[in-house]
Amino acid sequence: MGKKLGFAAPLLAASLMMVGASAGAAQAGPDGVWELDSHDTRIQLALCGDGTQLCGTLVWLSDVDYNKQYQPYLNKPVAEAIAPSGPNRWKGAMVLFGQKISGTITQQSATQMSLQGCVLMVLCKSYQMTRVE
Repeated sequence: MGKKLGFAAPLLAASLMMVGASAGAAQAGPDGVWELDSHDTRIQLALCGDGTQLCGTLVWLSDVDYNKQYQPYLNKPVAEAIAPSGPNRWKGAMVLFGQKISGTITQQSATQMSLQGCVLMVLCKSYQMTRVE
């Protein structure tokens, strides 16, 4: 019986360390610069308001031709105090490239996030975002 316990203790300790590490990664928070999966747009996100709300600003556009029309939105707010709607999830009104959208931002890990938004509840689109180092 002592051998089983001796084997189980390191296994339990290793399992707890893995759970702790994954919880730490999920708790890395949204603060930082995130690039859309199209690799042409970056948004800086940060917790704001009471520390649980999410704010964001469009901070970078690539030099592809179609981005010229979006230059007026550079360094402008994309999200202002979006309310949390669950763990690592925020839901509310945003402005993306001049379009008012209702959307949800969900952080899946320390480096991955998704944005799902709809204009007039009819035209919907999803984006994957990756943290920029």
